[in-house]
Amino acid sequence: MSDVKNAETLARRVGESMFAADRASREFMQMELLSCAPGRAVMRMTVRKDMLNGHEICHGGLIFTLADSTFAFACNSYNKVAVAAGCSIEFLKPAQLGDVLTCEGVEQTLQGRHGIYDMRVSNQRGEVIAMFRGKSAQIQGSVIPEVA
Repeated sequence: MSDVKNAETLARRVGESMFAADRASREFMQMELLSCAPGRAVMRMTVRKDMLNGHEICHGGLIFTLADSTFAFACNSYNKVAVAAGCSIEFLKPAQLGDVLTCEGVEQTLQGRHGIYDMRVSNQRGEVIAMFRGKSAQIQGSVIPEVA
């Protein structure tokens, strides 16, 4: 099997394992993990009534959570435990009840233990709702057991 195929298979397995254990994303937020590849991830969430704030739009903290979760899957995709070292978000457009938000996360650089990742949150019409940038730091350990 090629190195690229091995890396893709490993990233998919890491994503599946993390998602199975991620109650906040899976159960509470009701997100879906659409894909996990080396340095990349895609997640989706539908805006429910209980996600609306006092302006009757999706609470920004919940959009942030979608982006942060996608970031986690992207930066852990190499099976090296990575945590957020910092992040920021720019809200560009409100999300409404019933909107289906998709977050696509892409690694911009990975040097040593530190990576920079950009997340784009869009609605079902392709309108960009928010942009998130996260910095990761790899720490000791692996997400799934290493296979020799």
